[in-house]
Amino acid sequence: MVRAGGVATSGLRPDPDFLVIGAKRGGSTSLYFDLLAHPAYVRLYPPPVPGLKSIATKGVHFFDSHFTEGERWYRSYLPTRVTRSLHERRLRGPSVVGEASPYYLFHPCAAERAHAMLPEVKIVALLRDPVERTYSHWKERRRAGAEDLDFVAALAAEPDRLAGERERLLADPAYRSYAWEQQSYATQSRYAEALVPWLERYGRDRVLVAASEDYYADPLDVLRRIDEFLGVPPRTSTTGAIRNQAPGAPLAPEVRARLESEFAAPNRELEALLDQRFPWTS
Repeated sequence: MVRAGGVATSGLRPDPDFLVIGAKRGGSTSLYFDLLAHPAYVRLYPPPVPGLKSIATKGVHFFDSHFTEGERWYRSYLPTRVTRSLHERRLRGPSVVGEASPYYLFHPCAAERAHAMLPEVKIVALLRDPVERTYSHWKERRRAGAEDLDFVAALAAEPDRLAGERERLLADPAYRSYAWEQQSYATQSRYAEALVPWLERYGRDRVLVAASEDYYADPLDVLRRIDEFLGVPPRTSTTGAIRNQAPGAPLAPEVRARLESEFAAPNRELEALLDQRFPWTS
């Protein structure tokens, strides 16, 4: 019923101002809910309602998994112009709206789809040490009971699991690939090739990339950078909440060394692409 109402009023719901596009297991959940703690950030529709909905919606996953639902369905998640106007009147300043769907970064169609519909939106990516992200991704699947293979075996199986999946996603808007989204442990950590389609369409000035390690070390600094990027007054505090933490056994040193070697070239490519240094390469 709520979604139907949102669809019916989709023409009254303007574009979002920003998309947090990933990376998966990179801290985007913590970042997004930290962003919402600033009064200028308006929640997606419907917002939390006591007794009915306790947590704000984070991601719509329209430009990756739900594209065939159509633009009106996507807009049904966005607040109306009236809601934003009232919010800005109370705030006496600008408001911003955005969503965080971390699969957007890696889905081969997401950048093209997003730009066709939202050419003026700003893009935020939070990237984590690729070795740690790869291992965390596998641990998440393992905890969920969705991965039977140990970490090393899963890495070895990855090329066969992903074979042909990118092409299928490009060919069929309705196709969903569990392997491409959930078993792409190392492949999703090659950030440069995933960012290129976004940079080609939006340009470097509309894409802000931060490191998860910097965010967790000094969240206020990263959040204030995003506030400035989005044109709202810089905040003075952060929630300090870390969401979706998943402690587990440490990565074996020999496996870590192998992955660090494998990611060395992609990391150099990332830094050259963005003209930006990252903590895991210093």
